[in-house]
Amino acid sequence: MEKRSKIYVAGHCGLVGSAIWRDLEQKGYEHLVGRRHNELDLTCQSAVEQFFSQEQPEYVFLAAAYVGGIWANNTYRADFIWRNLQIQNNVIAAAWRYGVKKLLFLGSTCIYPREAPQPMAEESLLTSPLEYTNEPYAIAKIAGLKLCESFNLQYGTNFIAVMPTNLYGPGDNFDLETSHVLPALLRKMHLAKALRDSDWDSLRRDFDRRPVEGVDGSATEQAIRSTLERYGIADRQMTVWGSGQPLREFLWSEDMADACVYVMERVDFRDLAADKGPQVRNCHLNIGTGSELTIAELVRLIASTVGYAGEIRFDASKPDGTPRKLTDPSRLHALGWHHRVGIAEGIERLYRWYLTA
Repeated sequence: MEKRSKIYVAGHCGLVGSAIWRDLEQKGYEHLVGRRHNELDLTCQSAVEQFFSQEQPEYVFLAAAYVGGIWANNTYRADFIWRNLQIQNNVIAAAWRYGVKKLLFLGSTCIYPREAPQPMAEESLLTSPLEYTNEPYAIAKIAGLKLCESFNLQYGTNFIAVMPTNLYGPGDNFDLETSHVLPALLRKMHLAKALRDSDWDSLRRDFDRRPVEGVDGSATEQAIRSTLERYGIADRQMTVWGSGQPLREFLWSEDMADACVYVMERVDFRDLAADKGPQVRNCHLNIGTGSELTIAELVRLIASTVGYAGEIRFDASKPDGTPRKLTDPSRLHALGWHHRVGIAEGIERLYRWYLTA
């Protein structure tokens, strides 16, 4: 990519897209294009076609997606598959039709089987059944990966798919109903500490910034307490979904963005397919740290960062999700990229951001 190249970041307001946008700006790229959802509905094919016809982007980062945590994935199963399929199909096909030089598609390591050998290498794809709770989302992301691969093989495009591990960072989703595990735990811990300390100024300020089920900071104490109780937050204890035993890997979103721009600048599909033989598959790249911790360890780390000293209970009647999800990032490491921010530092950074955002 050239510094004056026209680069479209789809989903530039989300956690992933905003991190990529900032990274591009910091590296001196001058011609970035983004559209908010109310300006461009990526599930609408005609709108996407019109956008590509008018803007003619040279490079595309496809970071737009319909995302959420384990509860949302398992509840809104139809939305997670059809919305993501529509977004991917529309953007990737338009990129081909309008001659985009290179596209980066962002998926997720949930594409790998529930019982995949650990750490999960790219070759584990489609070797056994997926985790049930996020199967529709995973299938959509597998379809996007295969769409890129198939356009490359049939039409000679240069579309690359990357699969980041669990992400967290500035701009994350802290909605208690739909957020991923780390931001959800951080916010719950913050609220639990405020409730335990009877810090109603902090509680009301938090509910004003991010209302929960329509309840904001102007609600009565009882209404706020009742809302918190539905999410496992009581006066002197908080409850965490699951047993706490699953192992998870987490990647700071700005490290992920750096990896994505690194790949766009230095790696082509032909490089990834060079040693595959007649059957070209699994040319995607994992983006991760290669290190992990249990959910219980994560909870203790967040509690220490936030300063929460109350009781923490684990509700093993709630689903755990995949027992272990550790990526093998050795292929990306061999290309010269490594992460910089460890989990303890990242949680401290995120909590400072949360308190001021």
